[in-house]
Amino acid sequence: MFLSARSVRFTLPLVLTMLSCLVATPRQIHAGNSSSLLDISTDGKLLACSNRDSGTVTIVDLDQNKKLRELKVGRHPEGVTFLGDTHQLATAVYDDDLVVFLDADTGKQLGQTEVFDEPYGIVSTTNGDKVYVTLDYPGRIVEINTKNHEVSNEFSVGQHLKGLAISHDDQSLFSTEYYTALVRQTDAKTGRTIDQWEGGSTDNLARQITLHPRRAKAYLPHIRSRITVAHGAGSIFPIVSVIDTKPSDGSRRKKIPMDSFQGARVTSNPWDTAITPDGKTFFVVFAGTDDMFVCNVIDDDYRELTFRARLNLGHNPRGVRVSPDGKTFYVYNALDFNIVAYDTQTLQRKATIAVTENPLSDEILLGKRLFYTALQPMSSRLWISCASCHPDGQPDGKTWHNPEGLRNTQSLAGMAWTHPIHWSADRDEVQDFEHTIRGPLMQGRGLVTGRINDSLKAPNKGLSRALDAMAAYSNTHKFTLSPYAKKGLSPAAKRGREIFFSQQTKCATCHSGPFYSDSNPTAKIIRHNVGTAIDNPGEKMGPEYDTPTLLGVYRTAPYLSHGKAQTLEEVLTVYNHDDQHGVTSQLSKQERADLVEFLKALPYEDPVPQAQAAGLVKVK
Repeated sequence: MFLSARSVRFTLPLVLTMLSCLVATPRQIHAGNSSSLLDISTDGKLLACSNRDSGTVTIVDLDQNKKLRELKVGRHPEGVTFLGDTHQLATAVYDDDLVVFLDADTGKQLGQTEVFDEPYGIVSTTNGDKVYVTLDYPGRIVEINTKNHEVSNEFSVGQHLKGLAISHDDQSLFSTEYYTALVRQTDAKTGRTIDQWEGGSTDNLARQITLHPRRAKAYLPHIRSRITVAHGAGSIFPIVSVIDTKPSDGSRRKKIPMDSFQGARVTSNPWDTAITPDGKTFFVVFAGTDDMFVCNVIDDDYRELTFRARLNLGHNPRGVRVSPDGKTFYVYNALDFNIVAYDTQTLQRKATIAVTENPLSDEILLGKRLFYTALQPMSSRLWISCASCHPDGQPDGKTWHNPEGLRNTQSLAGMAWTHPIHWSADRDEVQDFEHTIRGPLMQGRGLVTGRINDSLKAPNKGLSRALDAMAAYSNTHKFTLSPYAKKGLSPAAKRGREIFFSQQTKCATCHSGPFYSDSNPTAKIIRHNVGTAIDNPGEKMGPEYDTPTLLGVYRTAPYLSHGKAQTLEEVLTVYNHDDQHGVTSQLSKQERADLVEFLKALPYEDPVPQAQAAGLVKVK
């Protein structure tokens, strides 16, 4: 059929509109619309990398594959994003509760914004006028104006948010709940939930999310924790979930086991993903097995991904990004402190760029590499590393059905000051975890040659340089001050403090000293029966337990050894049988609320100087 000149004149605008939909702008197809430790400017000239251990952001010239500058930003920066099409950028500084704005060309700090607590994922709008940031605790998305660096909006969106992506039209935000792997789509203007995709009961540690550049798909790396299986061959699995972001009557979330590729090759701890601008090639890095899968993206809404190749990477890869032209992808090896550039077609290495000096001692670096690896000598089956349950020293939010009973995963913060270890206080030094490394859970060769000593008996410290290094790293985790006490204790928290230290409640009888625990690194082991074993019918070692620290308790739900208390209120009421866990049944509703406010404010001051002044011995 031929068109007349008149019909061409009338349909030309329509044709142009159709072409504009087919030919996406660089920003629309740029894979940096999701948060990561890496981002690339839309002109492809600069790469920014946040270095968690160094507390810096590094700027790399991609034309020369050369480090330009390294900028100090604060304690433990995580997500980083360029602002629109500029060379300005922003980074989320996790432990300082800051978003820091930088000029990559000059190295100058442009400003900073204080947020409530734990900023993690960060993305920019297309024109760079706003950034959105997830707050791991308590589960918010913050909108910041990039001109005046002021918070312009804030939404409560679930619990413990980490991953964040923004739609190409800037209208929707996609966030991940870290401990549940739930994905939520949020209206960027109103904070209203548009849609959500729940994970399974075993899904957790979902720290990043990537949007397909052309199709209504999102990709979510996470793990699956089977808490009823305390065995390395069946407890933890690597997963990439594929989300159908458009409405559909069918299944809108597919789990793709990463250990089903390459002849069932096992991988561990998927950390980040990326897609080429043409939407055809998918990358996922595994921080536990130090490798990567390169996959073909299949547009059939069924298989989704097929295996193309596996690459051996460096130590603890945590980030991957693709250049805007799709020709190169970049991998951040966090414990080699470098970025490696690869050719997308040939998968050959093109360049290695050092982004920061090793800020750790040789001993701590060795220990951290061991802590994060799922390879020998730590693990033989490849599925699990220490970091699978204690990433960056945090808990995994799970309660495991261990042989000794239900055991809620604890934070490692302050562990150096609060030995012995475990709810059962059955280990008096981190070196005793050689038993776990050699046991059914990890099935590793171990870090000691020959026989090891039983826990609580002769020390295993000194038997192996590697084991001592792993212990030294495990003992480095510190507390940050509670966000509820940034301006000091509130009136309610002050009233709660009086209740806590009163002779009536007896809370401070066990939760004493600067770490609010009578567990300390001495030869004496103290356990208490606080009545919680009644809720743990499979308990083998109770009913007496070690006293955990209360510092940081505001963010570590669920509570108690069995993990059944979902709130601090439930600790004081539902699971405080016969007032064995503090005499609290007589408290009024207001008094309980005040006591909870005090607990949430811990720590409101640094406990270490007090511990040193009290003569407590820190474990080395």
